[in-house]
Amino acid sequence: MTSTTKKDIKEVAANFDFHGEALDTIFDTYATLRSKCPVGRSEKYGGFWFITKSDDIFAAEQDPETWSVRPSMMFPPVTDAELPPIDSDQPEHTDYRRILLPLFTPKELKKLEEPIRETARAQAAEFVAKGSGADASYGYARPVPTIIFSNLAGYPEKDWPKFDQWVDDIIYERVEKPEVMRAAEKAVYDYFDALLDNWKDDPESSTLIDYLCRAKINDKPLTRDELLRYCYLLFLAGLDTTAWAIRAGIWHLAHNTEDQQKLRDDPSLIPMACEEFLRCLSPVQAMARTCLKDTVVRGQEIKAGDRVVLAFGSGNRDEEIFPNPDKVDILRQENRHLGFGGGIHRCLGSNLGRRELVVGIEEFLKVVPPFTPADPDQKWHGVGPLNIKF
Repeated sequence: MTSTTKKDIKEVAANFDFHGEALDTIFDTYATLRSKCPVGRSEKYGGFWFITKSDDIFAAEQDPETWSVRPSMMFPPVTDAELPPIDSDQPEHTDYRRILLPLFTPKELKKLEEPIRETARAQAAEFVAKGSGADASYGYARPVPTIIFSNLAGYPEKDWPKFDQWVDDIIYERVEKPEVMRAAEKAVYDYFDALLDNWKDDPESSTLIDYLCRAKINDKPLTRDELLRYCYLLFLAGLDTTAWAIRAGIWHLAHNTEDQQKLRDDPSLIPMACEEFLRCLSPVQAMARTCLKDTVVRGQEIKAGDRVVLAFGSGNRDEEIFPNPDKVDILRQENRHLGFGGGIHRCLGSNLGRRELVVGIEEFLKVVPPFTPADPDQKWHGVGPLNIKF
């Protein structure tokens, strides 16, 4: 490696980011870092280490004694408060996570199958009625999971448009416009404060809010502060990521009509294709940890107290794990991706999110005629507009 190349790699590492415009070329950046600087340091957001190789990321996910999720897995954080259970270490993590596990069993998810399908089918019909060139993001990918999750959580379905705006302001404006994020954060907390004030324990009701309000840890109910922070997490985790995944799947199929036709001809391939969308076009490109003790990863010393980003999106394209890793191969069989994280902090709602994605793509292809991009320049990432022609 020449001195110039070393300087270039150092600059790429120092400027590594995974938000906003950085996502436009993120896969090229990942490839460069995996090859030349698999563990490095960025100067963004006050400075952080990053880990880009799949095996190293999986190892960190399995080692909570070295890698803490506190003060926040989100980086930069979306709030100053720790959000249970995602920002909780053991033993609190297990206590918080256990509260909602009964809602995500295969038996409970089976009950949601038809409501999910009915919602997706109705939204697809509304989308088609808008005509060719309509926005498949705001017209389908975003409302489907928002309506489904609102019903599951016990939020009034009529409120979903305002949820949509709050998610945008919190997730996508926090880097450039933190004041917008703060205003939306306050609005969300105020919303749940009012919702909790009006909660009544109905034995026939079993929403996420019901489970939280009835929960006890060490024989004590959750405090109002704990309830609000848990609600805030569910709000963010339940709405943004699934909308991104559905939109990304539609984006790929619009740009790759042969793949689209394969799935139309054989819908049984859709679950496999969705795993590939989660690998290659993942809603969660990275999550943060805090190093608890001096440690070494691939020869790089990381000190206790340092913030470290696990670049899931890079691990998902690691050439040592996936043949032809940058190709979205809808027939890929071996697919140990990090789309839902791993270890004890693997996404609590992963089975629900996966089902929403699969059904969302199935119903879209059933209802919407063959489609192509109306604007080929619209990005693969995020939950912004996605206009398609059909």
